[in-house]
Amino acid sequence: MDSKTVLSYFEEITRIPRESGHEGPMTEYLQKFAASHGLECRTDKTGNVLIVKEAAPGKENVPILVLQAHQDMVCEKKADFEFDFLTQPVPYEIEDGWMIAKNTTLGADDGIGIAACLALLASEQPTGKLECLFTISEETGMDGAFALEKGFFDGKTLINLDSEDEGQLFVGCAGGMDTTATYEFETEPLRKGYKALCIKVSGAQGGHSGDDINKERANALRELMRFLYTELQYDFQLLAFDGGNKPNAICREAMAVIAVPSDEVKEMEEDVKAFDGILKAEFASSDPGVCAVCSSADAPSKEAISEGDASNIIATLLACPHGVEKMSVDIPGLVETSSNLAAAHIKDNTVTVITSQRSSVVSELHAMAQKVEAAFFLGGFDVEHHGEYPGWKPNLKSHILEVSVNSYRELFHKEPEVKAIHAGLECGLFLEKFPDLDMISFGPTLRSVHAPGEKLELASLDKFVAHLNHVVLNFK
Repeated sequence: MDSKTVLSYFEEITRIPRESGHEGPMTEYLQKFAASHGLECRTDKTGNVLIVKEAAPGKENVPILVLQAHQDMVCEKKADFEFDFLTQPVPYEIEDGWMIAKNTTLGADDGIGIAACLALLASEQPTGKLECLFTISEETGMDGAFALEKGFFDGKTLINLDSEDEGQLFVGCAGGMDTTATYEFETEPLRKGYKALCIKVSGAQGGHSGDDINKERANALRELMRFLYTELQYDFQLLAFDGGNKPNAICREAMAVIAVPSDEVKEMEEDVKAFDGILKAEFASSDPGVCAVCSSADAPSKEAISEGDASNIIATLLACPHGVEKMSVDIPGLVETSSNLAAAHIKDNTVTVITSQRSSVVSELHAMAQKVEAAFFLGGFDVEHHGEYPGWKPNLKSHILEVSVNSYRELFHKEPEVKAIHAGLECGLFLEKFPDLDMISFGPTLRSVHAPGEKLELASLDKFVAHLNHVVLNFK
């Protein structure tokens, strides 16, 4: 197996629709791959796929290795980019040593893990028995991992291929849950002599709500509410607002349509311009592209959110916790607990707010969710928690960890980093269902995961493939 072959498979995968909940074409592709290579293939009732490659002659006594990746991808695009993830291949470019999708997500999370599995399965090199597990809907609740039934695979050692920093070996991850809050609001007539304006905060990097939550990037929705809260002292009506998308992505873009007296339009435009300067100064280092703009707009209807409800919604969204809550005292640099104000939408006089919480400590995860709930409770919102998944406690005496560390040293003459990650991996769920599993997670370097501009470093792909291949060939 080599990186050229892995990249070739990944290029095929970029042409296959596989948004979470719509993995059918990806599942079919995997089944056809197995059939064309004469490999055993199982698909469970959920859509998880297992492809089995029997041990090569002389390798029958090597313990079974399970290699695991997820079929789905986060489908995010720039608001002004016309694109349909269900019908179009992901557009990408090779630039300065990176494979990058400039206007959409690339899907290297976790398409590159799938591609590495396929390259190993297709290789003629002698290995022990391999079981390649491809789960569904990891990004929206780990549905496939939750639905796995005992006996679906036989191996006791698993390599998860869903990590994003080459040279780092992950042996633990955070657990998490989502919290959704809803609020029904009253309306009032749009006032005469008022002009509609659109205020937009955009240009933020966004990113993964676990791996990037400590990078001090702008949350466009929170910054928009910050501006509107400041403007509550003035006489405006809130007509509409929208921001964000997925619970596991930091909000990159948010907009609000407001109405102000015609003679105060200029003043509002100046306020937005001043706020734009504030954002640029505050995020000059961590998120330099973020900006705030004001433009003319058409009123979406003749009704506005009532004054009292508008004030309450704005204040509650601003008060909602977002960002790092606590750093680990045991593992330097590891975020222990966080929350992400992910999205807010309006439909049929109801505001729906989506948030997600993560923690390496179960009690702190629940406390973080309660803190979010309390903020919304004070605002009169209805709150529901859902999609909780467990974390993965590190095992520093792991055999696969020892094998992987020794392999990395032999190949690259340096020590890999052994770490836990604040993102959620399916390993925690696997451990609940298969308590004897010995696991590790590693992958190539990815950046801007879960956001347009997601990219894969090709030099790191070379090292990742060499390392994975070496571990597989030398596993005993």
